[in-house]
Parts: sequence; structure tokens; C-alpha cells
Amino acid sequence: MEKNPTVSYRTVHLRKLLTFVIFISVFSSSFPCSSSLSFDFYAASCPPVELVVKNTVRRASDSDPSIPGKLLRLLFHDCFVEGCDASILLQGNGTERSDPANVSLGGFPVIDSAKRVLEIFCPQTVSCADILALAARDAVQITGGPEIQIPTGRRDGRVSAASNVRPNIIDTSFSLDEMSKIFTSKGLSLDDLVTLSGAHTIGSAHCSAFMDRFKADPKGSFTLIDKSLDKDYANQLTKQCPAGVSSSTTIKNDPQTPLLFDNNYFKVLLAHRGLFQSDSVLVQNERTANRVVALANDQNMFFDGWAESFLKLSVIGVKTGDEGEIRQTCSATNG
Repeated sequence: MEKNPTVSYRTVHLRKLLTFVIFISVFSSSFPCSSSLSFDFYAASCPPVELVVKNTVRRASDSDPSIPGKLLRLLFHDCFVEGCDASILLQGNGTERSDPANVSLGGFPVIDSAKRVLEIFCPQTVSCADILALAARDAVQITGGPEIQIPTGRRDGRVSAASNVRPNIIDTSFSLDEMSKIFTSKGLSLDDLVTLSGAHTIGSAHCSAFMDRFKADPKGSFTLIDKSLDKDYANQLTKQCPAGVSSSTTIKNDPQTPLLFDNNYFKVLLAHRGLFQSDSVLVQNERTANRVVALANDQNMFFDGWAESFLKLSVIGVKTGDEGEIRQTCSATNG
């Protein structure tokens, strides 16, 4: 899909923003990040890295339009647990990936594919953590979102524990206070929370992710118990997710433009058609409702905010130097 022609970003502005983000990352305890991250980290060691990742994401997305949403969700689940270190990619019993909250994650083959190509061009040079961050960034751009730069130089983590997942990720049933607590612990603000929730403008969810907003009677019929949800939309959801529905059934997060990264998600929230309870609470609380309205009314504001908030997300808890490694394969640590 072509990039939205109404959006343009000045390189100078983005580089200033990136410099600010890295500065904060280095000197804030909420952002344990190293100054070895840079815009041109692979300029000499692996010049084709960004092109390889972008082409891999584009090819995969052309074959499967659900890929961009999966890659974006994968980065969130990685960065919020152990930082942006590709710990979510490690396979094995007791890893983050094995936790029930992560079993529905997807996009892993895309990262593995890019890694295999890069190991041919630049052996043992590019981290899986950087590949994942770049892939999520590119997923936004190819679905119509802003084109932004992010620093690279992340190292891959060696630790991945399922026990670290639940205390650090957002559940779709969370209240605003519960979400705010986790975001604050990652160095992210309420504005970041609202803006990054805009990721739900693409992607889909399994029925189990929102059926807590309904009550099932003995006959298997569902009754809406969350009065914040539009009744007509609720009826649509119960028809798409009836009793006994397959666990593989998914519903688009944005019922109107599910394959386009735009600000329609915020318009959906104002119409009380947010799929998750964690979506709906954003318009029910005065601390976040004004931000939702502003982003619903101005797509450029959303894209500008996304560029800033995504950069902050992408440097949470990164590992550099001796803190990590460059994995040979993304699903296993070296040795």
C-alpha cells in the first residue's frame, strides 16, 4: 500500500527528536539505554540492513495482510518485558514466548527470514532486536503510516522468563490506572499510552480478548454487560463470536479501515466501538479523553505523536555492548 501522500516529515526534525530520545534514554533511570545506539550504527558493518528488513516485511505483508499488525504487537510484547532485546523470540519451556498471554503472537517467521538473509550479507553483525524494531517500524509505513527513523545498535538478550510476562504487559481488560502504572514504569506518559494505543488501527484479536464484556447464559447466548460499548456493535460481535466459536476466529480491531494505519481507531473510540475494554476506558476518563478527541480530529497530529512515542518505545531497556549478544538464530541464544 502506498504511503499517505499528505504526510511528510523533515529529516532534520526527526534527527533532533531521535537525539532527544537517546539523551533521555541514557540519563533517565526509566530508560536504561546506552549511548552506543546511533542512526548509522550499521553504515560500515552492514549497509543493506534496513533495505533487507523492509523488503522482507513488504513481501510477507503482500502475502498475508495480517503481518503488519502482528509485527507491531510483537515489538510491544518484547519491549515491555526485559526491554527491546528480542527476548520474546526465544523458544523453549519457561520462556516469554511460552506464556499463555503470548501464544497468539505472530510474525516470528518474518524476523527469522530477515535474519537468514542478513547472516549471508553480514554474518554475526545484526541483532534480532534491531531486526524486530525495524520490522515493526516498517509495518507502520507500508500500511500508510509515517516514515520515521529509529536508532540501532541493540544487543540480543540472554534471559527470557515466562514469569516476567504478566507483571509487565497490558491486558485488554485493564483499567486506565492499571495501564498507566505499567506505562509509567517504562518511562512512557499518558499521552504515549493514548498515542501508542493507536496501534490498534491495524491488526485483529481473538474473541477471547474481549468476551469479558459479555455474559453467557446457560444456553450459550451472550448479553452485553459493558454498557460503554455501542449496542449495535456489540450485536455484531456476538454474531461473529457465537458460543462454541473456533479459537482461531479473529475480529478486526478497527472495523472500518483494518488494513490502513490511520487515525480512524480514535474515531471508533468516540463512537463507543473500541474492541477492548482497555480501548474504551480511554474515552471514559478526562485524563485521556481530550487526547483521543484531538487525535481523532487530526491525523497529522497522530502521526507526529506516533513518531515520538514509537521512538521512546523502541529504546526501552535496550542492551548494548557486553550486556547482550548477536544471536546466530533469533529463536535461541548462542552456545
